[in-house]
Parts: sequence; C-alpha cells; structure tokens
Amino acid sequence: MSHPQPPPPQPERPTALRDRARGALLGLAVGDALGAPAENMKPSQIRRRWGRIEGYVEDDPAGTDDTEYALFSGLLLAAHGSALTVAHVEAAWHQWIADRDEGPFRGAGFSERGTLENLRRGLAAPISAQHRHAWSDGLAMRAAPFGVFAAGRPAEAARLVAIDGTVSHDGEGIYGGQAVAAGVAAAMVALPQGPLPGGTPMTGGAPIGPGGTPVTDAVIAAALSVVPEDSWTARSLRRAVGAAQRSRHDPGITQLGTERAVRSAVVVGGYPWTDLAPEAVGLAFGAFAAARGDFSGAVLTAVNMGRDADTTAAVAGALAGALCGAAAIPEAWARAIGPARGSCLPSMAGYHVLDVADLLAPDGAADGPEAMAAPTGGTAAGTAAG
Repeated sequence: MSHPQPPPPQPERPTALRDRARGALLGLAVGDALGAPAENMKPSQIRRRWGRIEGYVEDDPAGTDDTEYALFSGLLLAAHGSALTVAHVEAAWHQWIADRDEGPFRGAGFSERGTLENLRRGLAAPISAQHRHAWSDGLAMRAAPFGVFAAGRPAEAARLVAIDGTVSHDGEGIYGGQAVAAGVAAAMVALPQGPLPGGTPMTGGAPIGPGGTPVTDAVIAAALSVVPEDSWTARSLRRAVGAAQRSRHDPGITQLGTERAVRSAVVVGGYPWTDLAPEAVGLAFGAFAAARGDFSGAVLTAVNMGRDADTTAAVAGALAGALCGAAAIPEAWARAIGPARGSCLPSMAGYHVLDVADLLAPDGAADGPEAMAAPTGGTAAGTAAG
C-alpha cells in the first residue's frame, strides 16, 4: 500500500459539503493546537498560568497525536471508503506505524502504545485492542474523518469508525469514537449556526430546524443514537449536555460557572488519567452545547476545562467546524495550521488536514486506491481559512 497523494488546491469556490469537510478537519487541528498546552491541567492551574485562554498561548502552536492519527485514519478511509475492513486497518497500522523505525515517536497516547506493543508481538485484531487503555479517547480523537465521509449518515459513520477502532479499542473506547463520528456526520448536513439567510427561525440565539429544535440538538441526538443508551459514554454525554443546557437558562451564570457545571457533571475526580473516552467525549459535547455550536465558544470552553484538553477541544472543533464550515474558524487560528510535522507519526509528516478533507468530502471524494501515493508537503496550507 503506497501513501496517499494530496490533490492540488482547487481554484474553484468550495461546495457546501466540501466547506463543511474542511471546517471539520481544520477545526479538529485548531482545537488540538489550542488545547495542547493545557493538556492534563486543572482549570485552576490554567487560570494561574494564563488567565482564561482565548487563543494560542505558544509562539509556534502545533497539533499533537490527535491531528496526526486523524490524518492517518482519514487517508486510510479515502483509500477504501465504505469497503474498509479490519484487515485494511491492521495492515495500515503495521505499514505506516508499527513496522517502521520509531524515530521521533512522541505524543502517542496509552491506547496507541498498547496497540503497537501488541501488534509488534504478532497479535491481531481484535486481540490487539486488549490492553489496559482500550477505553481511552484515542479513537474519539481520530473519528471526525468518518463523519465527514459519511455526511448525513450517522449510522454509517459509526459502523466505519468501529471497524477502525477494532484494532486499538474496545467497549467504551469504541462507543466514544462512534458518538463523535455520528455527531460530525449529522453536523455536516445540519443548518449552519449563526445569522442565517431567508429568515430562518431562531430560538435563544440558536437556529432551529424543521422539527422546531436547535440544530445542535440534532447533532447530539445523532451521537446518542449510535451508542447503547445505558453505556457510560451515553450517560456522560447526556449529563454534560444537560449541564450546558441548564447553564444557558441561568441568566446570572458566568462562563466560568458554565465550565464548572459541565466539568463537574462528568469528570471522575481524583482519577489520574484524563483520557477516559466517556469523560472526554462528554466534555466535548458539553462544550459544543454550551456554545450553541459556535466554533470559538465551543473550542475555548473545552480548552479551559482542562483534563485531556487537546482531545476535547479537537472533538468540539470538529463538531462546530462541520456545522459552521471553515469560514467560521478565526483566520489567525486557521493560518497557524500547517502540514503535520510527524512528531508523533513520522509517516504523516507533510500532510495537511485540508488536503485530507478534500479527499473525503462527499462531493469531491477520491474513493479508491487512486487516492494513494506519496505526500507532497501540504499544498493546501495557504487556503486554511476556506
């Protein structure tokens, strides 16, 4: 299997779905880069160091394993589309990651490390996912490409991401990825957030769809529809979203108060690991709901809640970016996102999230082996703002 060849930038105006695709994956990368400095921190630690984070706090912001694994899964999906199998995923893990010299392999989460150790020992899926962190958010962080590809088809997005996750995750780890993929798939075709043309009805500042409910509710409902109702993931997601919705109806609550309410609804206090999939996915959807789908609000809410801040902000950014499109992402934030550096996955160096978005966009996808070749270095970087 050869590497995917990112297509050259398209000179024509992106179609609506392609703009949503770019918004989802660029939003993921922006959230990842914004949240990376706050990863594993408590909100009080964030406030002591930076006050409230309102933008990049580093001179050279960059994504982490969240962005690079999303690129990995996106390129794999572009090659196989709906025909993706566990065998395809396992072969890609070997060829692009496990069987290579590690080099600067930094930033991989516990679930990825456990998976790689099992694959290198000769174990195959699903046994390769039997490690101590199969419930982590490592699948959720790379799930957005499946929602982009299966726009408007949450069940299909959930099916495909579960195939990807079979190599590395189990149980709640799979459910977290399915919730994210389905949410992005629904957001890709939902009404956009913000001022709408043609007198689209609004309620409380959020647009409402044909059924009379805010479009963010449709995204959340899609996520819940693909995971067991009594799962930890579903319970955490409902609790976080419920806290966010109650906060919106409290006229005296502050932004900090909203963040505290959402965080306290799902965080397992005192637990040392912050990469629990039910917790991270709940926080991301809670941030998305609290901001009514607004991109900046969703991402910054996630960042300032701390914990696994790069992943929660990446997921919130993917959801809001899919809903609002690439133009909703602040230009300065988008401009800072360049080709992946390969600091976690050397094989992903040179790929840009926008190129992968164009491969996956339903109205412009290159579905099949012809999408595979060597990287060119991220030619779409200059079009990051859409």
